[in-house]
Amino acid sequence: MITLLQTGIADSTALATAANMQDSMSLFDLAVKGGWIMIVLAFLSLAAVYIFVERWLAIKNASQIDVHFMNNIKENIHDGKIKSAITLCQRNNSPVARMIEKGVERIGRPLNDIQTSVENVGSLEVARLEKGMPILASISGGAPMIGFLGTVIGMVQAFYEMSKAGGNNIQISMLAGGIYTAMITTIGGLIVGIFAYFAYNYLVTRINHVVYSMESKTIEFMDLLNEPIN
Repeated sequence: MITLLQTGIADSTALATAANMQDSMSLFDLAVKGGWIMIVLAFLSLAAVYIFVERWLAIKNASQIDVHFMNNIKENIHDGKIKSAITLCQRNNSPVARMIEKGVERIGRPLNDIQTSVENVGSLEVARLEKGMPILASISGGAPMIGFLGTVIGMVQAFYEMSKAGGNNIQISMLAGGIYTAMITTIGGLIVGIFAYFAYNYLVTRINHVVYSMESKTIEFMDLLNEPIN
């Protein structure tokens, strides 16, 4: 008798385990339950990751500059080696170097013209650094809204199933599809939006650091041109 009970308990446990394994779903299965909204969110997430990585690498390269760059420029200008200073700028692939190169090429003209030329190049470099940033900002705000759209669609589906079933024939299984769409798209939209939001603000901070470096080097270069000739 005890053996039969143990066997029955073991069989019940095995059946329960099998049922739990059957009922459990992977993340992909959950995403599929979200419907076509999840395809849009997946596309936005890939776009956000691509923009973040591409901009991060570009900003990282833009912030790298030789610590002795300005000292070498100063020595070449003092020695009258304008071409050597231009060559030095061309060897440094950075926004600062391109700004200083434009300023060195304008040496001999009024200082206001030189400063204007340097600032114009600086504006172009900043715009180049901010390439793709508006799209990332739009994803951070748009992804949660798309997720909420999926929520509304899911609830509409759920109420539609309720209306078809009638008041006395409503079952939870009829509402499952709409509820899955409502909850999963909300979660997906929030995940994509949160990632894009923090990625955007992080990149903005890095860009501001590069812009500060560009401004400081511009001031240093203009001070160099304003130094009295010995």
